[in-house]
Amino acid sequence: MAIEIEMRARFTKEAHDRLVPLLEADGEDLGPDDKHIYFYVLPDQLLKVTDNTTAGTAKITLKGSRIGQGTAFAENEFALAPADVPTAVKVFNALGFETTMHEAFNYRHNFRFGGVEIAVKWSEAWGYHAEFEVLLEDSAPDAARAEAEARITDVATALGVTLMTEQELADFTATFEAAERKRKEQEQQAAPIR
Repeated sequence: MAIEIEMRARFTKEAHDRLVPLLEADGEDLGPDDKHIYFYVLPDQLLKVTDNTTAGTAKITLKGSRIGQGTAFAENEFALAPADVPTAVKVFNALGFETTMHEAFNYRHNFRFGGVEIAVKWSEAWGYHAEFEVLLEDSAPDAARAEAEARITDVATALGVTLMTEQELADFTATFEAAERKRKEQEQQAAPIR
């Protein structure tokens, strides 16, 4: 199992349009990485079925924490055939997770800069945003985790990007989840009776 040290930022289109050329010029371009993701937001975990449309791959991921509950995410994942994504979603829905599911398409482009992987993204829920990530072994000591957080902070500062605080992340995701619940309730109420 790996541990991701992950921090996020949201920004305007103008900030996005300044960031991408800087990363193209001074970073390592890892290429486009668009994904169709089914998120299952559980009380203390995040379960995802990801169809990586750019790479033609898919996977199931279980993160041992949720956004807004710290920067370290224990992560277990395994590959899935892209054709099996709908079946995986049906299985998780049948297991009772359907009410926790959010579906999103992420346009993303990956870079590496200063030893940090950066996914510059756009999605309907988040708008323009980026994930800054350092991957560590699960046995990495606290000092290595702190060093990874400091490296991410330094890289974001060098790029002129303001990282979101854990409270900002928690507030943002809580607002999004409440809006999604309301939207789903309205859809159910508007659905014809069968």
